[in-house]
Amino acid sequence: MIEMFAEFFRQVAEDYPRWNFIFFHDPRQWARVVSGIQYTIWLSIACVIFSVIIGVVGAWLQGASNVLVRRCVQGYIQFFRNTPPYIQLLFFYFALGQFTPSVTGPDGWTEVPLISSVGWAIISLSFFAGAFNVEIFRAGIEAVPESTQEAAESLGFSRLQTYTNVVLPLAFRVSLPALNNNLVNLVKTTTQAIGIAVPELLYECVGIWNDYPSALYPTMLLLFVTFIVLVGVLVYGMHKWERAMRIPGYGG
Repeated sequence: MIEMFAEFFRQVAEDYPRWNFIFFHDPRQWARVVSGIQYTIWLSIACVIFSVIIGVVGAWLQGASNVLVRRCVQGYIQFFRNTPPYIQLLFFYFALGQFTPSVTGPDGWTEVPLISSVGWAIISLSFFAGAFNVEIFRAGIEAVPESTQEAAESLGFSRLQTYTNVVLPLAFRVSLPALNNNLVNLVKTTTQAIGIAVPELLYECVGIWNDYPSALYPTMLLLFVTFIVLVGVLVYGMHKWERAMRIPGYGG
C-alpha cells in the first residue's frame, strides 16, 4: 500500500513537473517533514506553557505593593509589546547569546552553547506572548468583584492564597477567549524561529524546495494544511475547555 501511494506521487511528479510531492515518495524528505512538524509542535507546546506561566505571575506582580516591582512589570510589557517578535528573537540569540556559557561538545573539542537556538526561540517567544498574557489576565482579575476578594481576606487568606485559590480561577475563565486568540498567534509566530536556524517545519520546507524547486508548490501547500490543522486542534481544545469551565456570571 505504501509503495502504491509513493508510486502514485512519482507519477504525478512526472505528469505535472511543478507539483512534485517529493516528501511522499522520497523517505529522506519525508523524514525531514516529520522532524520539522515535531519541532514545531514541541516549540508551540513549550511556548504556550511558559507564556501562560509568565502571564499568571506577571498579573499577580502587577498588584504588588512595591512600586518598583510594578514598574518593572510595566517596563517588561511595554518592551515586548512594542517591538517586533522577530527582532526580539534575533536580539536574544545573537546579542544575549554571546554572554551565555558554553560546554564541551560530545567530541571533546568543540564548544557548544549552553542554550541552543531552540532554547532561545522558546525563551524569546514565551516572553513575547507572555507580555500580552499579563494584560489578558490583568483584565480578567479586574473583572472579579472586589467583594469576592474581601470575603477571601476576611476568612484569613493571604494575598497569595486569595490570588491562587479565589481570584485566578475566576479570572482565568474570563480571560480564556482573549487567551485563545493570543495562543493561536503564538503558534503561528513559531515560524519566525527559522531566523535562528531552528529546524521547525518552515525551515525544513525551505530546505526541501531549495533542493528540489519542483516541490515548491506542494511544500507550500503542506505548510498551509499543517498549520490549519495545528491551529484548529488548539482552537477546538480551548473552546471545549472554555465551555467546561464556564460559570454563570463569569466570562459570559
